Amino acid sequence: MKGFKNKTSTTDNSTEITKPPWKDGSKSMDMLPVAAILGAVFLWGSSFCTMRIVLENLSPMGVLFCRYFIAFICLIPISKKIIPKTIHKGDWKILISMALFQPCLYFLFESNALIYTTSSQAGIISACLPLMVAVAARIFLFETLKIKTIIGLILSIIGVIFLTVFQSSQPQASNPVLGNLLEVGAMASACAYMILIKQLSSRYSAWTLTGFQVTAGMIFFLPGIIDVLSANLEIWQFKLIGLLIFLGAGVSLTAFALYNWGISKIEASTASVFINLIPVTAVFLGWIVLGETLNQAQSIATVVVIAGVFISSRS
Repeated sequence: MKGFKNKTSTTDNSTEITKPPWKDGSKSMDMLPVAAILGAVFLWGSSFCTMRIVLENLSPMGVLFCRYFIAFICLIPISKKIIPKTIHKGDWKILISMALFQPCLYFLFESNALIYTTSSQAGIISACLPLMVAVAARIFLFETLKIKTIIGLILSIIGVIFLTVFQSSQPQASNPVLGNLLEVGAMASACAYMILIKQLSSRYSAWTLTGFQVTAGMIFFLPGIIDVLSANLEIWQFKLIGLLIFLGAGVSLTAFALYNWGISKIEASTASVFINLIPVTAVFLGWIVLGETLNQAQSIATVVVIAGVFISSRS
């Protein structure tokens, strides 16, 4: 990927770029991508408490298949608009790699990591994602690593570490070394996805890229259909169906579309900082929806994470 520069195109499914949108100076150009990324982060953060409820009835593979199958169904009515007329030469390899990293490998690593390690250790490792993206963006996208971005990254990482370490209770890890390595694999996959999506976003629309991811995810998690078909018929009640629709249409489809569009408008290193708001959102919604406790240390850590994100991303 090193040295791979953005190309321009005049096709219906691409945007001709004369200068980076984040350099435009327009307040609306600054705020709309931020709002889109914050919307994606909120949806991703809300998926944790939703998944906990859904997993009481279905296996992880079954849930993931349902999510991407529902998302795929939602895309069918607009499929003609999001399918590109042409694929640029050499882009198939990048598109397949993007979808392989996210959602396929990311969710495969993430779901298995939490079997072997604690959520605290996984959270500490996930806090390194923005730093990984900032360094990768500097190497592959030639983005400037600003002092305020570094300060914000350090603050947000410290906040996430304290947020996860000071959870009230932790399950025992059966194989923390394996689990932590799998979590590192998940973060590496997410990092690679963010760099690749930044490269592709100048030539394809956010919905085109999201559609490609959704289709790949449905195919990759297709074995989960066995768990869905063998599940007890009594579990298929309105609550479970509604939550699966939210995970599919909201989290697996809308969130990725929002993030894919947002990261096309601002620097990848800045967009990645917002990822540290996901555990904050997850803890807050876990407190509101599931009645999980939010102790004093976690409250302070939440403020630190938000401050770090603000410092790194403000104009």
